[in-house]
Amino acid sequence: MVKLSPEHQAAMVAHALAGLPNEACGLLAGEVRGDEKVVEQVYCLRNLDESPEHFSMAPEEQFKAVKDMRKNSLVLLGNFHSHPASPARPSAEDIRLAFDPALSYLIISLQAAEPVLKSFRIRNGVVSEETVQV
Repeated sequence: MVKLSPEHQAAMVAHALAGLPNEACGLLAGEVRGDEKVVEQVYCLRNLDESPEHFSMAPEEQFKAVKDMRKNSLVLLGNFHSHPASPARPSAEDIRLAFDPALSYLIISLQAAEPVLKSFRIRNGVVSEETVQV
């Protein structure tokens, strides 16, 4: 389960909307408490691809975020990105690029009037949805 505050969810959605028509992306940090990942910090990063179908996080921003995580005794919990015109589910590319089965992969769909946020675990190409609690 991924737990995040309404403010964290709002920050992610605002970043996704600001990135339109392209995908937006970022990292999530916090702490692991048993089976729960508790988000304490959202890092909104630049999509270098500037594409509505792909994203690449700016390396210098990733390094800065990881440095901040370490400074604040947080761990990387996962990442998030938006799908401007498709559902909140991993694409074939998302599955192929999922490098760490311990991470959560959150997707914000902006396809409908109301944004939809879902989280997934991806292990060896197998996708399983996980609960998001706001």
